[in-house]
Amino acid sequence: MAAKLRVTLRKSPISYTAKARSTVRSLGLHRIGETVEITDNDVTRGMVRAVRFLVVVEPADGTAPTGSAATGQEENGS
Repeated sequence: MAAKLRVTLRKSPISYTAKARSTVRSLGLHRIGETVEITDNDVTRGMVRAVRFLVVVEPADGTAPTGSAATGQEENGS
């Protein structure tokens, strides 16, 4: 079974470029707060990366993402 990502629209794409708006629509998102599950592959990862300032991404299996990018904290060891 292919891995899935849960993508949630958190910010309105109205004031952004037409390219960003169409990418959000291509992901299947229409309303703020709406969540969709998409397959995890290079194409969808690229689409999510292009609109990363509008969406929140997490694995669909319910586990929390790990690493400094997920927590927003640096790992400096001190």
